[in-house]
Amino acid sequence: MNSLDISNIRFSTTKFREGYSPDEVDSFLETVRETLQFWEGGRAGGLSAESVVSARFTPTKFRTGYDQGQVDDFLDDVSATLLSYESGKLP
Repeated sequence: MNSLDISNIRFSTTKFREGYSPDEVDSFLETVRETLQFWEGGRAGGLSAESVVSARFTPTKFRTGYDQGQVDDFLDDVSATLLSYESGKLP
């Protein structure tokens, strides 16, 4: 996964079941994208794998939100990528 993947991610939306606040998720993803850009440039980024795992978003219900499962799965992938950087396993 790289910073371009973050820019291109799209999540399904929900309306009548619980989702995550799109504004909060989008803002967090921008921070993730910036963090990955730092790592790709050879410098440690602002977020850690642990901070991605512990991220929480305001739930939505009866208004548009991002599918929770999709967001959670994607953040698991982001966390794994950051963990690889942190452990020195990625260039």
